[in-house]
Amino acid sequence: MNILNINKESFEKEIGSFGGTVLIDFYSPDCAPCRTMNPVIESVADKAGDEIKVCKINVREEKDLAEKFGIMSIPTLVVMKNGEIVNRSIGVTGKKAVVDMLNQQNNHF
Repeated sequence: MNILNINKESFEKEIGSFGGTVLIDFYSPDCAPCRTMNPVIESVADKAGDEIKVCKINVREEKDLAEKFGIMSIPTLVVMKNGEIVNRSIGVTGKKAVVDMLNQQNNHF
């Protein structure tokens, strides 16, 4: 499992200049629904391998990034492709829904 914890300093290197698909989990450690999503995100990361970057951004520590993405509630999942937001999901969701979001960008995932 390869989940990257992203902050303002690592954002451009890990996400901004990445040409592939990125799944970003906007969360807070004190958010019960966010903790419910952890096994889903971990399972997707295990399946994604190197084809998709899976990242987490703590909205309490990275308020600027949360604002940049217009995060109003958590958990929020954002899918980016070639630096552009292509999909978004707000609230707790299952693995199938997350995989479906990614499959819209990667038919083989």
